[in-house]
Amino acid sequence: MSTSSITASAIDAVEFDAAIISKLSQSGPRYTSYPTADRFVPDFGYGQFLEAVAGLRLRRSQRPLSLYIHVPFCDTICYYCGCNKIVTKDHGKAATYLGYLKQELDMQGRLFAGIGQIEQLHFGGGTPTYLSDRQMGDLMAYLRENFDFAPDALGEYSIEIDPRTVTPERIHSLRAQGFNRVSLGVQDFDPEVQQAVNRIQPEAETRAVMAAARDAGFRSISIDLIYGLPRQTMATMERTLDKVIDASPDRIALYNYAHLPHLFKPQRRIADADLPTAAVKLDLLALCIRRLCAAGYVYIGMDHFAKPDDELAVAQRQGRLQRNFQGYSTRAEADLISCGVSAISAIGATYSQNEKTLDAYYEKLDAGVLPITRGVKLDNDDLLRRIVIQKLMCNFELSLASLEQSFPITFRHYFAAELEQLEAFAQDGLLTVDHEWISVTPKGRLLIRNICMVFDRYLATARLDSAQPLRYSKTI
Repeated sequence: MSTSSITASAIDAVEFDAAIISKLSQSGPRYTSYPTADRFVPDFGYGQFLEAVAGLRLRRSQRPLSLYIHVPFCDTICYYCGCNKIVTKDHGKAATYLGYLKQELDMQGRLFAGIGQIEQLHFGGGTPTYLSDRQMGDLMAYLRENFDFAPDALGEYSIEIDPRTVTPERIHSLRAQGFNRVSLGVQDFDPEVQQAVNRIQPEAETRAVMAAARDAGFRSISIDLIYGLPRQTMATMERTLDKVIDASPDRIALYNYAHLPHLFKPQRRIADADLPTAAVKLDLLALCIRRLCAAGYVYIGMDHFAKPDDELAVAQRQGRLQRNFQGYSTRAEADLISCGVSAISAIGATYSQNEKTLDAYYEKLDAGVLPITRGVKLDNDDLLRRIVIQKLMCNFELSLASLEQSFPITFRHYFAAELEQLEAFAQDGLLTVDHEWISVTPKGRLLIRNICMVFDRYLATARLDSAQPLRYSKTI
């Protein structure tokens, strides 16, 4: 298969150009927030978070709320993983953690009482299903005691599942506990690839969990895949894609494996010689895009695909799509309350992150304060650039007039330097700029991170500051 120019069949949403990608691929943020988490500062703490919540109450905000719960524990280590997790067979640690998590939930529930309904819930990790069925049921009941949840038909209540940790009966129990969306970690179905990353997961096991989820009435099933893993080849990826397409999940997240062993210790167990070359990695990406789009999936952006009738695809068509710390979201105006070790909240014009270690997390809760360790309050320039980046990331276009109506600026004057930088992208056919719109072309959509980086005023400072080395993955 030639990767010189592959155009997706599904509504011509994305075009793969290997030459342009090779030329422009570099390290850069994923823009799950702006400013990005590396810009958070330690002098933002509990007091500033309380001020942000007070601001919502003063404005009598009744916007929907989103709630994220972080469960950091895993039974085994997956060598590719860069998440904040704790690998232990001692499940007693989870019981201690849940006790402290409930303290945080109780505090957050009182703060947000009467402000708005929870319309989104997401459990991430780690492995949320590390918790026992009883522990999960108890935690879900506690959440409903402390927060006002929208009805099941309106809310999106999702959980990440390791299929190796659940039975079909557990899936039915999760649905009864209130979850209506499920995300399954798969990464790759090839046995040799699974062995190379220490994640042995038979296809039959994954398919049984998916069948149980459908039988239990889950509204959406998502699968996570990774390209660029050790021992992956075009042939193994073809076979994995055959199985994924046949399984027919509603959503597919296709992540680029970022090999950063200097940052993530488990990755040191992966031999560099087992990794596909940069050229093969691009071919793997091209293959995935071609196969998934040909199978009818819509390219949502970056690493996400969805069936045309899935709520993620619908939200994008309606301009309601948002990007946050869990990826793409259908609730564009929701404030995000995040609980658990290392979790990041987005309230009003602020971001705040919890302590990253259990000891520090427990210590602050023992002191009777929320376990916030750092964050940032956005100024007007941050808010403006956040909207620009969000619109481009989610909609692949930006109305200059709408921005000028919301902010006291003339776009062409305020962003004169950025528009000059965009000219190079326009010459490569990645976008068009006229007096009313910036529009990203199908060829430019895979490089949307590069385009958004033009509007990131912190990047130049970060590059000049040798004491703060960049920790970003490659844009492609």
